[in-house]
Amino acid sequence: MLGEGAGAATAGHGDAAAQPSTSGSGGAQDNQLPAFKLERYFAKWEFKAPHLLCCSDCEPLRLPEVLALANAESLGQWENLRLGYGETRGSPELVKEICGLYESVSPEGVIVAAPQECVYLAMTALLRPGDHVVVTYPGYQSLFQVAASMGCEVSMWEVDLAEDGSASFDVDKFQALLRPTTRLAVVNFPHNPTGFLPSRDEWGRLVAGCREAGAVLFSDEMYRLMEFDESARLPSAVDLYDKAITLSGLSKAYGLPGLRIGWLAVQPALRGLMGRVAELKDYTTICNSQPSEALAVMALRGRASILDRNLRLVRANCAVLRDFMDDFPHVFTYRQPQAGSVAFPRLAPEAAAQEDVEAFCDRVVTGCGVLLLPASVYDHRPSAARGHFRIGLGRRDLPQCLEVLRAWLQKEAGK
Repeated sequence: MLGEGAGAATAGHGDAAAQPSTSGSGGAQDNQLPAFKLERYFAKWEFKAPHLLCCSDCEPLRLPEVLALANAESLGQWENLRLGYGETRGSPELVKEICGLYESVSPEGVIVAAPQECVYLAMTALLRPGDHVVVTYPGYQSLFQVAASMGCEVSMWEVDLAEDGSASFDVDKFQALLRPTTRLAVVNFPHNPTGFLPSRDEWGRLVAGCREAGAVLFSDEMYRLMEFDESARLPSAVDLYDKAITLSGLSKAYGLPGLRIGWLAVQPALRGLMGRVAELKDYTTICNSQPSEALAVMALRGRASILDRNLRLVRANCAVLRDFMDDFPHVFTYRQPQAGSVAFPRLAPEAAAQEDVEAFCDRVVTGCGVLLLPASVYDHRPSAARGHFRIGLGRRDLPQCLEVLRAWLQKEAGK
């Protein structure tokens, strides 16, 4: 039962086959998780394609770079680290550093786990079959698929994609989707893959809508702290609403995805839910890697240096990408994102008339080894995706990848 309103599917729609699995009634997929399209796409190409132009994380730090951030005490602890089990909720040192990122969070309101695990555990703890859920769309598949696989009714708050390549989310449409019975609203800002960031007024209206409906707000903030204009940074949801769950971690803005460290943060009103999450974690990882937690403490204590490094890289890459897109107006339409480490260009009308974006991305990777991410991996309907694809902005080799793509485009144009 895909919910009614903005972004909802209708029976007989020409793109129905591309619609995400959001049904809670009947069918072979009930209570099962289908293939994760984005991750399967990366599994196919990530270690074959020589030029990865679509990665969402910032340039991963090397181990010596993280250790260089540590003080003598942290280095001593690292050298004498016992490789045993850790605490389910995360080490006290790491939890303390996480609490320092927020104004309304105490240690009892934090659970540390891999970011994907956080999504799964929080939704499993909170939701029941038949619950109504509103989700930003497109987005990371687990943000809507876990709820759908549990038999929830999922309404998609769909992005508005303009002819000039810009993206936006209309808060009025979000509020229209909310019901008095809505159990959960799931949002992701800065948004993956568009880089959209709402204004403070829009953010406030969104939170107020959840409060009025009595809905829990799950806020995926993995790309927070990567705002190109730092004055546009939004307060974390957990600091605005007592029924908010903030998801964050070290994978994207910090460039440390290999640590597999993320966290959930809540105010006291949802500590009972976090207790259930901790119980469910006994069925998944039980605890986190102790080396990862130790390195995470160092990274959070040195976060100013890491975030500055990554923001400078993303800003520089934005300028390079802008110049590249300007050189190919007959192929691409592009508007720079507002935040995050990904951009979402589209094929220009002339190029889109010749082939769909999935075919274009396939030709690119097989023709020159540059990997792009078509909107279809987000389960985004072809008509709605409008020829969009994702480019990553956080890697050092972006200029070199673009030059390879430039040479291929010029060669193709000469055929």
